Amino acid sequence: MKITIVIVDGMGGGIGAQLITRLREVWPKEDRDGAEIVALGSNAAATERMLKAGADRGASGENALRVSVGLGDYILGPVGIVIGNSMMGEISPAMAQAVLDAPGERILLPLQQEHFHIAGLEPLPLARLIDRSVDILKEQIKERGRHENTAL
Repeated sequence: MKITIVIVDGMGGGIGAQLITRLREVWPKEDRDGAEIVALGSNAAATERMLKAGADRGASGENALRVSVGLGDYILGPVGIVIGNSMMGEISPAMAQAVLDAPGERILLPLQQEHFHIAGLEPLPLARLIDRSVDILKEQIKERGRHENTAL
């Protein structure tokens, strides 16, 4: 059974693109029984960059995110996607609430923002945070007993 992974990002889409690149190493596009990756950008530039990184489809803007974030069995992105007015204001309160209300499991990268800090977390390089996010996703899928025929 195919799972849907939603990647949410804003600004230039760089974090989302790196997540997708790493996920494509786990689930190549040719793997029809693998995962569908949906890119949701707060703007068109972010979505375009994530599509170039290998997302299967994507959409941009507040309404597209609010409508489509619920498609995901899993939702990945920087922690700012659940905090209204974060990412230099690109994540509206409505977008953050939609991510929080979505039924999928959220896996968030604990990246610091200008207007808030996350205490108690060891600062790690972005590449390590992305690897850890993918590891958590693989663990979650394995725990649910899904995707028995994949390269996980």
